[in-house]
Amino acid sequence: MPPEPVLRAAVRWMEKLPVSGRARCQALFTTHAEYSDIGPHQYDAAYMWLQKSGLLQALDTALPAAQRVFHAALLTGRPAWLPDADLLVREPAELPADAVRAAEALGLSDLQAYQEVHAVWGKVDAAERSRLGAAGEAALADLLASSTMARVEHVAAHSDGYGYDIALHAGRCSLHIEVKATVRRNRLVFFLSRREYETMRHDPCWQLVMVRLTDQLEIDAVCSLASAWIAAQVPSDRGLHGRWESCRIEIPPGGAAKGIPRLAPVLRQEAASLLLGK
Repeated sequence: MPPEPVLRAAVRWMEKLPVSGRARCQALFTTHAEYSDIGPHQYDAAYMWLQKSGLLQALDTALPAAQRVFHAALLTGRPAWLPDADLLVREPAELPADAVRAAEALGLSDLQAYQEVHAVWGKVDAAERSRLGAAGEAALADLLASSTMARVEHVAAHSDGYGYDIALHAGRCSLHIEVKATVRRNRLVFFLSRREYETMRHDPCWQLVMVRLTDQLEIDAVCSLASAWIAAQVPSDRGLHGRWESCRIEIPPGGAAKGIPRLAPVLRQEAASLLLGK
């Protein structure tokens, strides 16, 4: 994230620019004693950062400038702890030191900072899951087409309403594969929708497959999860007027089978070792 003086300078730019041009603001910041606690180079750095972050294109908003700057600092800085913020930052007291320093510099409370951290994490996590999900589906469909004797159909490419992503048509060995993708090595987490869960319950051909991708979005590992295990992890609808629609499931070490064992009858002799769990 930007240094604290740059963050504070960014807030001043955001507050003054809607009523004054850049030249007038710059003159104010460099000549008026009230703003002399921050140097000219830091004001320049703050303006350049505002340009890169896109905040200069969204000056007319009711959100406080400090809140917008903190949000953008997290979004553009992508601190190392952000992908695991759901696990590492479960309450305001668990805010990382760099987030606390930035929030203090901007005059935000721990609660405000905590709320922004999770807002940014949710945005980043959803975008990343969408990107990796599409890449994982396409890569696995290609791998299956070259490694099995089945007809492979990437059904999610034209509809997401099936409750699975890839259909393998091979008579009694047909499979309906729901693909979850990640680039993580130390933590396997996926989200299961209610639609996917209900399909799993009623479709004996349904199979959840998790693929680990490289940074180049190539498949590095493949594993399968038993439907019975998944069913034991999902929440229950406890009342007449409530219903869960999505849940997050974390796979413990050793909780998944390597490869896709159910594919064994239709694998070609030269099938990719990834599908065999090797």
